[in-house]
Amino acid sequence: MSRVRTGLESFLDPASDAAGLPRGARLGVVAHPPSIDAGGRHLVDRLAQDGRFRVVRLFGPEHGIRGEAQDMEAVVEATDHATGLPVVSLYGNDLSSLRPQPEHLRGLDAIVYDLQDVGTRFYTFVVTLSYVIEAAREAGIPVVVLDRPNPIGGAGVEGPVLEPEYESFVGRFPLPVRHGLTTGELAHMMRDTFGLGGDVRVVPMVGWTRRQHFEDTGLPWVLPSPNMPSPETARVYPGGCLIEGTNLSEGRGTTRPFELCGAPWLDAGAFAEALGQIADQEGLDGVLFRAASFRPMFGKHAGRSCSGVQVHVTDRERARPFAVYLVLLREARRMAPAAFDWRREAYEFVEDRLAIDLLLGRSGLRAMIEEQASVAAMEASWQDGLARFLRERERFLLYPA
Repeated sequence: MSRVRTGLESFLDPASDAAGLPRGARLGVVAHPPSIDAGGRHLVDRLAQDGRFRVVRLFGPEHGIRGEAQDMEAVVEATDHATGLPVVSLYGNDLSSLRPQPEHLRGLDAIVYDLQDVGTRFYTFVVTLSYVIEAAREAGIPVVVLDRPNPIGGAGVEGPVLEPEYESFVGRFPLPVRHGLTTGELAHMMRDTFGLGGDVRVVPMVGWTRRQHFEDTGLPWVLPSPNMPSPETARVYPGGCLIEGTNLSEGRGTTRPFELCGAPWLDAGAFAEALGQIADQEGLDGVLFRAASFRPMFGKHAGRSCSGVQVHVTDRERARPFAVYLVLLREARRMAPAAFDWRREAYEFVEDRLAIDLLLGRSGLRAMIEEQASVAAMEASWQDGLARFLRERERFLLYPA
């Protein structure tokens, strides 16, 4: 298997033009633990060794530069303990903390962005990128995006396109849940289709094709967030994140977050059996539902025994994780209507809309779940928007099938 060469490695190749940046350029760097080369060396260390540029400031997304913070935990750090560089948190206590401020960009010649995305609209790094592009445009400096693989592939696309009234930090642009794009492709789309403009320079990968999942790249997997421990987690995440919008545990506090889901009041055996029958009847291929019991050490139902299922992807090309978890929610609500509920607390700085609606991104879909709509009916409800997205997406594809 030939190894994929990331944008980081191409950017720092001595033979490259380093995205047109001049020698001595003062850089701000948006990075986290997966910002490494194939040998495990971090971007910031590589830049210091390279010597062509000067890193003067780091920017930390959700979970922080070192990836230690849990979900929705404010990251407040002024200095990176490993390098001594000043750090700007892009995930603090309020909405304003999500964007770089003018003073954060003062004295910089460019921003280099190198975050590992997971191919799902909810994952907040894509919105962080959009705010970085806007701030850099206003400061008159370029953003250099070092591209990385979409770990769940660049061919599969699934789910409703976000409607404007559901914009939030878990979805800013009209993208489907599983968009099938790399970060670099998204950066171009945000610049051109979504109107961000600015000087966006993408350093592409070499050797990646759209059918490749992360295991096919020859690259080391590093957790992009504390509850994304493996490519298998990323594979179910387009549906598994929906559990956050309910009072079910999404498996946080276990070793298999998003694959495990359940609650103290579910019957694991009956739940798994019902889901297995529905998968056969409604054409949910490529997945297996295994009855499971687990006890989260933190998060929802911490310290309590939960019953539910573990979702196993048995065929990554045929599995439709978003549809799978719509059915899982539908059946959990049907089996325990008095106990099941949608999350009512504020979610990602939004208090006036339910978390599940922000995640679904489409009016009427929650009602379809509540009304026990079929998989076919739910999928039909978003096909027109998805078809428009697929047509628009074509001109931004950087990599072959």
